[in-house]
Formats: sequence, structure tokens, C-alpha cells
Amino acid sequence: MHAYERFLKYVTIHTTSDRNAEGTPSADRQFDLANYLVEEMKALGIEDARVDEKCYVYGSIPATEGLEDKVSLGFLAHLDTSPDYSGEDVKPQMIENYDGGEVKLKGGVTISPELFPHLSELKGKTLITSDGTTLLGADDKAGIAEIMTMAETILKTGVPHGKICIGFTPDEEIGSGAQDLDLAAFGADFCYTVDGGAENEVECENFNASEAFFEITGRSVHPGYAKGKMINAALLAVRIANMLPQAETPALTSDREGFFHLHNMEGSVEKAKMRIIIRDHSAERFEGRLETLRHIEKTLNEEYPAGTVKLIIKDQYRNMIEVLQEHMHLIDNAIEAMKAAGISPITPPVRGGTDGAALSFRGLPCPNLGTGGYAYHGPYEHITSEGMDAVVQVLLGIVDRYAGMKQ
Repeated sequence: MHAYERFLKYVTIHTTSDRNAEGTPSADRQFDLANYLVEEMKALGIEDARVDEKCYVYGSIPATEGLEDKVSLGFLAHLDTSPDYSGEDVKPQMIENYDGGEVKLKGGVTISPELFPHLSELKGKTLITSDGTTLLGADDKAGIAEIMTMAETILKTGVPHGKICIGFTPDEEIGSGAQDLDLAAFGADFCYTVDGGAENEVECENFNASEAFFEITGRSVHPGYAKGKMINAALLAVRIANMLPQAETPALTSDREGFFHLHNMEGSVEKAKMRIIIRDHSAERFEGRLETLRHIEKTLNEEYPAGTVKLIIKDQYRNMIEVLQEHMHLIDNAIEAMKAAGISPITPPVRGGTDGAALSFRGLPCPNLGTGGYAYHGPYEHITSEGMDAVVQVLLGIVDRYAGMKQ
């Protein structure tokens, strides 16, 4: 079975996570896909396939006889789709021999070369999109389909391999996908997440990330008699926003440039709140950004009564290159597998996070590979069947390289 055939089924199963919920999984509907995958894995011959009470799916393929001493290699993808756009009642459509031009979908959505210049490179391939009313779900059901197809190929052809560990996680899109993965139960020495963009991507760098909250306490008095008395918390929030570097926002940065992102703010004279996310690939520059926020808090509390402005910083994730630079064989083998599959690899920095970052810092080194998908988290999402086939070949090539490596 081709990966896209599995994919077309998976995307119809509603698995959107819920960032406002407590507990794992954030939405029980993720079990619908998890249970389906367990049954499919068992049908393929993965006898230990199972899903736990938190919706983590596990399964493994024992090493070929004589290769038990080889690296136990893991492959991971996530079950949920982004809550940024509807993932319910997805209706995928296939466009064979795509002409490289505009694709008009429902709701006035047009996937166009003007917005997505890479579309010219997809000409002649089979393009898969949603109908325009939902996202597609290639993030990350394409990764699931590719891993499952890799597993099926290994089991049917009997190609030599070390132990293969397969896992599917909930809630990656809301930042908690890796936190409850049982590493001992998973059983891998090293791992790859299959959750990136184009099929030639090998990602080993991501942002350092925190979120910051400013809580501002004002003083409300009659505006006609407010001189020297009123402290307008809402205006202070605006002032804080203007104290941030104005050229260092998501809309004005790219590649390894970091940013401050004012995500939301609300307030009145008496109370105001702000949420700011902070990102940078450089650990040194990242710490400098946090210090900027601390300086803002200090400056305003010196001008106004102490405690007027309260800053709370919450760590989110760190740049996985700190760990992966000690295990560059993971990157090298992925690059060589791509070259063997006729793909020209690239290693772009991830302008976001990945389960691989959290897992790397938990002791499971884990770079990220592309799925062949584009324009995630909205109705413009698309992928090609050929790109998915290519990823399967890359995964098999990685398995082959580790089976042949000396320990």
C-alpha cells in the first residue's frame, strides 16, 4: 500500500487537540485514530502494538536474527492536528498531473504560486489538498502514514534491520506531545520524528522558547480628577509593547533571527494582562531577550509603585542542537539516505518547536524529518503522493544504514 492511501483514511478521523483542556490527551477523539492504528499495526504483524491510557501508541519490530546488537531505532509522529483551524470532517481531494497553477477550493481559498512559489516544483505530481473548509492534516498524519508504510515494507520484504520502535503521540500541537512518552516502553536508542515540511528537510535546530506574562495593576479614579493619581493599566500594557524592539517581530524576521511576539493583551484602567512569546536559536541571544523583559519590569516598577508590573516567565523548550551535536550520525545518515533516494537534502533551522527537542533533552536524541507537506495549520495545506513515497524510501534508507553500522 502506498503511504498516500493510508493518509487519505487517516485525515478523515477528527483528532484536533484542545489547548484549553487539562489532562492528556486534551481531546479523547485522538483515541479514535490511536485505536485504529493499533489494529492496523497488529494486522501487519506488530504483535506488541498498544495504546496507553494517555493515548500514546507503541509498537516494535524485533531485529533481524543476527542484528540484535544494532541500534534500536525509533520513528515518531503525532496524532493530533492543530486547533488553529478546523480539522473536523476533512474531505481530501487529489489532483493528478497537477499543472503547477492555481488550485481553487471552497470558501474562496486559492492555493496559488504567488503565495507558494514552490508549487512550480510540484508540477506533474499528484497534489492532495482539503476542500478548503478545513485543514488537511498532513501535519502530522502524513508522518504516521509514512512510518506505517515503512513498517509494512520491512515486514513484507524481510530487509535486514535492527530493532524498530514505532510511536505515535497526542497533543504535539499544543506543546505537550513528548512529555508523557514512556521512553523505556518505547525502547529506542535514537529516534527520528517525521513531522517536518518538504521531503528533503533534515532538521536539527529549533528555537529556544519561553512565554512571558505581564500582569499590570492600575489605579482607577474619576477621570475628571485623575491628575497625579490614576495609573492606567491598559496604557501601561501599550507602553510595554512599545518598549520591545519594533523590528524583532515574527513578521520581520526569518532563518535564525529571533523575535518577541505579542500574542494577546487585554485590560482596563484597573487591570491588564499580556502574553508574549520569545524565540531565538542562539542561547546567548535568547537569554538577552529574557533580560530585556526583566529590565522593562524593573524600569516601570521604579517609575510607578512597586509591584505595579509583574513579569512571569515560563520555559517551553530548548534548541535540540545542544544535544544532537554529540550525535551527528543521526544527521549524516539521514542526509546519505536522502541522497541515495535521489533527493537533495537541506538542513533548515526550525522556526518553531518539535517533539524531537523535548525528547532530545529527555535523553533520546531525535532530529526531525520532512513529510513532504506544505502550508500547515490552515486550508492551504497540501502534499504530493510522490513526496510521501520519497519519504518512505528515506526512512527505509536510514534503517538500512543503521543495520549496516558497526557498533
